[in-house]
Amino acid sequence: MEYALEIKGLTKSYGDFVLDAVDIRLPGGCIMGFIGENGAGKTTTIKLILDLIFKDEGSVSILGYEGDNTYKIVKENIGVVLDECNFPEVLNAKEINMIMKRIYKTWDVNKFLGYLERFNLNVKKQVKEYSRGMKMKLAIAVALSHDSKILILDEATSGLDPLVREEILDVFLEFIQDESHSIFMSSHIISDLEKVCDYITLIHHGKLVFSAPKDDLIEKFVLLKCSESELADLPPNAIYGIKKNSFGVEALVERRVVSDEHVVDRANIEDIMIYHIKEVSA
Repeated sequence: MEYALEIKGLTKSYGDFVLDAVDIRLPGGCIMGFIGENGAGKTTTIKLILDLIFKDEGSVSILGYEGDNTYKIVKENIGVVLDECNFPEVLNAKEINMIMKRIYKTWDVNKFLGYLERFNLNVKKQVKEYSRGMKMKLAIAVALSHDSKILILDEATSGLDPLVREEILDVFLEFIQDESHSIFMSSHIISDLEKVCDYITLIHHGKLVFSAPKDDLIEKFVLLKCSESELADLPPNAIYGIKKNSFGVEALVERRVVSDEHVVDRANIEDIMIYHIKEVSA
């Protein structure tokens, strides 16, 4: 299998935080959602992918290229959107277009102007006059207007209203229709990821918890509502998290161990994340 992004043993220490030998593989033509609580290591991982900080150990391969100069080699093919629009506030979209033409050999003016029109962005307004949603649309328009084959997105939809998020997710789904394109995106809005992602990767306290196809995760787990004694009858290795309440317990368990007699609910990706990282609570 060809991977758009392959991370092996990626390690980075920051004082009391350690990104600990993370392995991630994103197949070409897919979208991967990268999830975890604040401080879990998502942004650190993305910075290491983009060669913005030095790694302690491990390797990063992007579009088949590996090594310390990977990002420089394939920068034309990487679209990046971080959680803030980092263009100077005094520039307008027309001026940003001129700058990007000098940065990217593959810059497509017509494509950029097309996205600006689609997103209803005034090319003469300065960035400081844009709302947060407009700024993120501008950043996405830039990321998509050169020869991008992989998008690296860090909270690109956070803080946006539902209509704007839906519009942006539609653009991502259109991008991925080309099987040579891939997306690696972190977000706290798990429902967005559940809509569009093929794979989900969970990181917790700098450690990889799982990285698996989304549909496999949803098929594997259910939320079981039962008494503590009923839960005790199940194999411990099939139980991934427990919440106690006045009526008994709710637990994330593997579907294979429940029967028709059990009361179960569908587990969504947010449930699966929370139960994997939450300790037993009273």
